[in-house]
Amino acid sequence: MAWVESFDAFVRTHLPALRVEQDAKMAHYTSFRIGGGARRMAFPRTEEDVERLLSFCREHEVPCLVIGKGTNLLISDQGLDQLVLNMLEMNAIRVEGTRVYVQAGALLSHVAVAAQKAGCAGLAFAHGIPGSLGGAVAMNAGAYGGEMQQVVESVTALFPDGLRTLRGEALRFGYRHSVFTEEKGVVLAAVLSLQKGDSTEIRAEMDDLMARRRASQPLEYPSAGSTFKRPEGYFAGTMIDQCGLKGAAVGGAEVSEKHAGFIINKDHATFEDVVTLIGVVQDTVFREFGVELEPEVKIIS
Repeated sequence: MAWVESFDAFVRTHLPALRVEQDAKMAHYTSFRIGGGARRMAFPRTEEDVERLLSFCREHEVPCLVIGKGTNLLISDQGLDQLVLNMLEMNAIRVEGTRVYVQAGALLSHVAVAAQKAGCAGLAFAHGIPGSLGGAVAMNAGAYGGEMQQVVESVTALFPDGLRTLRGEALRFGYRHSVFTEEKGVVLAAVLSLQKGDSTEIRAEMDDLMARRRASQPLEYPSAGSTFKRPEGYFAGTMIDQCGLKGAAVGGAEVSEKHAGFIINKDHATFEDVVTLIGVVQDTVFREFGVELEPEVKIIS
C-alpha cells in the first residue's frame, strides 16, 4: 500500500477534522512562487495534531517537510513525494505585560503589530520579515541589527524523543542558526520577552524600517529574501555587485538590479533556473574573491 493511502486512512480514523490538501502546488505556498505538487499537505491546528502526524511519518518512514510561510524555500518543480506540514493555522498570539506568547504559525508581521499595540518594544526589526514565528526562531532571523535570539525567552518544540521547552544556551542561537538547524525538532510555540515602550514611537520605527526595506529590496518580485548567508568579514550583496552580476539572468531568474543579494523570480523562473544562477554567482564570487557563498535559502529537490 502506498504511503498516501495509509495516510488517508490514518486521517479518516484518527484526525477526521484535519484539513488535508492533495497534490498541493508548492508554488502557492512559497514566496519564490516555484515548486511542484506535494503528495499531501496537512494543516495541523493543535500540538496533538503535530505529534500524531510526526508519529505517523516515523512509523511509516515517510519524509516530512514542516513549513510556515515558505519564505526561505526553493522547491523542485518535480514536486515532493512526502508529507508537508503547514503550520500556519497554529497562529495564536497573546500579550501579557511585556511577554508575548506565540504559536509557530503566526506571521512575524502580525506578532510585531500585536506587540506594538500593547506598547511592547524590541520587535520592530521583525515587522518586515515575511516569515512565520517558527521559521524565524529556527533560522534566528534578523534584520536592521535585530535578531530573534535577542527577544526569545523560551521555545516549546517537539523532538523525536518528546516535547521540550528550551531556554538560553540550549537554543544554540548563532548567525542564521539554532538547535533546530542541527536537530529534528519542530517549533510549536515561543515566549518573547520585550520591554515597555511607547506605542506611537514603536509604530514610527516600524514604518521607518519598512520604508527602508521597500527602498532597498526588490519586494515587487517573488524571491526568498537574501539568497546567501553573510560570509564572515564580507557582505554577499556587495561582492556580487562588485563582480558585475546585477541583472545577470538564467531563464526567468535574475540577480536583482535593486539589491544584488537577492535572486528574484522575474519571469516564470523554474527551479533549475534559480539553482543554475545560484551556481553562477557562487563560481564568480569564488573566482574573484576566493570566498565560498553559502545559500541561505533552503533548496529541496
